[in-house]
Amino acid sequence: MAKSPVTFSCTACGATYNKWSGRCDACGEWNTIQQDKGISSGPPSKSLGTRRGAAMVLTDLTTKDTPPPRSQSGIAELDRVLGGGLVPSSAILVGGDPGIGKSTLLLQAAAHFARSGLKTIYVSGEEASAQVRMRAQRLGLSDASVQLAAETNLRDILTTLEEVKPDLVIIDSIQTMWADNVDSAPGSVSQVRAAAHELTSFAKRRGVSVILVGHVTKDGQIAGPRVVEHMVDTVLYFEGERGHQFRILRAVKNRFGPADEIGVFEMTGEGLAEVTNPSALFLSERGTPAAGSVVFAGIEGTRPVLCELQALVAPSPHSQARRTVVGWDGGRLAMILAVLEARCGIPFAGLDVYLNVAGGMKISEPAADLAVAAALLSAREDVALPAETVVFGEISLSGALRPASQTENRLKEAQKLGFTSAIAPAGGKPVGKNGITLNTMSDLTGFVGEIFGAG
Repeated sequence: MAKSPVTFSCTACGATYNKWSGRCDACGEWNTIQQDKGISSGPPSKSLGTRRGAAMVLTDLTTKDTPPPRSQSGIAELDRVLGGGLVPSSAILVGGDPGIGKSTLLLQAAAHFARSGLKTIYVSGEEASAQVRMRAQRLGLSDASVQLAAETNLRDILTTLEEVKPDLVIIDSIQTMWADNVDSAPGSVSQVRAAAHELTSFAKRRGVSVILVGHVTKDGQIAGPRVVEHMVDTVLYFEGERGHQFRILRAVKNRFGPADEIGVFEMTGEGLAEVTNPSALFLSERGTPAAGSVVFAGIEGTRPVLCELQALVAPSPHSQARRTVVGWDGGRLAMILAVLEARCGIPFAGLDVYLNVAGGMKISEPAADLAVAAALLSAREDVALPAETVVFGEISLSGALRPASQTENRLKEAQKLGFTSAIAPAGGKPVGKNGITLNTMSDLTGFVGEIFGAG
């Protein structure tokens, strides 16, 4: 009889190995690799064992079941990110930096869901019930019928939930939960994986919505094994800079709605307030147009968002010029600089390049390429673009400009905020008259020559 292979995994990052070693090659931690225990100690044959299980319930794909109704929280930005509201039996994972406002947001959401008629339980593994109650009083939520508990034992939590039968459970946080059938410390990879599996299974089995709060690593990823993100239905990231008053809730994964959807909140003394027009907020501190400043018309999920890109190009006192990026991909900046030099003959050697997305916004879509190139050229040539112009478009390695999606939505948002002209790639879908002048370009060389008179 063949023996099952012995595997080892790192308790810090979850990386798996065929043999033990003192140091994990994935995360660099020492003495964190341990042997994995099998699910069953029975015979490792082709089946799970000798005992037969129960038969599965099979349904026909053509069965026309009415989908369960979504529960509205009353917080429009949160409902938007969830895809239209909270789906019963769903498991949601919310991650974010410490102190960013995850507990505040979820406590406000719990109060709103409770006021709408859902039986809500808030389980805190980091605070006492009195501390959560004090925060609720400060936020003006003490009148909401939310049941509180301060507990970390997963077995006790599941037993209580089986008896109470709530509609919504919030676990703050998953890293503090402790399953007594797993031989490791709370917060380890095996504990997080086991707790997430038990809570997700409970949500599907009992028709209860579960929201899990997850800590993040230094890289900004949710701590623990990535398999936790595959277990849940929705993964939300709560982003923001401590120096700015607004926060962004972004859907990274959503089985019930569009991914990359964002909700914008403003941190106030009374908690998180909704921001219905995030473009106006991101451009509120924009003063007199200066060289290196360009307004980018982007799309976040289904929502058009305008933000300011700032670039600074200065002679470098060092032999190796600096490339510093905040809010955008540093590798894509290197690509734009290479295309400008190779296709347009504009070198940036010996020049320090700094790029910043104003307001702490993070941009990932490639349609920001042309706006970044315009900001870099504006800073290098010390020429400011017109204040009423927005820029968007993708740049290919050949120097050609590729059209961006949802051009009409971008232009409508720009026109709503008072912009009168836009620079975009040619060849996109025709757009209707929306009160804004569209200046189309076919390649980067023509853009440089027409806007900056060079190339």
